[in-house]
Amino acid sequence: MIDLHCHILSGVDDGAPDPSVSIEMAKAFVADGVTVVACTPHILPGLYANSGAQIRAATAQLQLTLMNEGIPLRLVAGADNHITPNFVAELRSGHLLSLADTRYVLVEPPHHVAPPRLEDLFFGLLVAGYVPILTHPERLSWIESHYPTIKRLVHAGVWMQLTAGSLTGAFGRRAQYWSERMLDEGCVHILATDAHDVNRRPPNLSQGRELASKRIGDIEAQHLVETRPRGVLFDELPANLPPLKQPLSSSQMLYDPNVGADSDNVAGKGHSRADRGPAFGGLIGRLRDLFFL
Repeated sequence: MIDLHCHILSGVDDGAPDPSVSIEMAKAFVADGVTVVACTPHILPGLYANSGAQIRAATAQLQLTLMNEGIPLRLVAGADNHITPNFVAELRSGHLLSLADTRYVLVEPPHHVAPPRLEDLFFGLLVAGYVPILTHPERLSWIESHYPTIKRLVHAGVWMQLTAGSLTGAFGRRAQYWSERMLDEGCVHILATDAHDVNRRPPNLSQGRELASKRIGDIEAQHLVETRPRGVLFDELPANLPPLKQPLSSSQMLYDPNVGADSDNVAGKGHSRADRGPAFGGLIGRLRDLFFL
């Protein structure tokens, strides 16, 4: 398996506090069946003042340490890039990082407040030739009121990354509900750990894969943790990778549609027009034809 979202680098954010924890996390990844990990610390101005150059150097140093320790885990550099006004320009300058220098880039919006012009940001990334991956949407506090936006983004070519711990219930019933619903509705491209340590938020990708498999089958679960992540590392076009699984019918869905939802629209009692298609209409369709499909 391949984990594309992990805070294994020490002393740079709220992840591993020191090198010994990084080493223990690496051992845990190997034991869990993971062969490649993307080191993706936060880049958040005012809180985590990391830069692409610093992350690359820290990744190379940790890789050397793992080699010396005899731990067979390959590392690649990346970042959990928080939204900034000049996102594309900062990617091109190297301050923000894509995953392993590919077209795929993790994007983390604010957790508690839906940012204005969110779709415009992702539209700009798509036009610039990137494939944005929205990190852990199931854990956003505003997903209830903006789920139609999430679905429009998926239709437009934005990828979605779930957290394995959300499926296990580690982030509460609400995050579990939304992770299950997004899987059932065919809105998830990648599963990752977002691991921060070995106890509170440990490497648990195999557990997440097993739970996903029970909902969407072994083949699609493997796409979440191996096929698509490997395609990301090889910078494949999304068109060359397995498409999203078709949504389950309402009779096949395993979750209770009335749990964790705040409105009739979100609870699945009815869907607005915004649920059914991209906000940008024909323009997004043409862009997808040109760049991604």
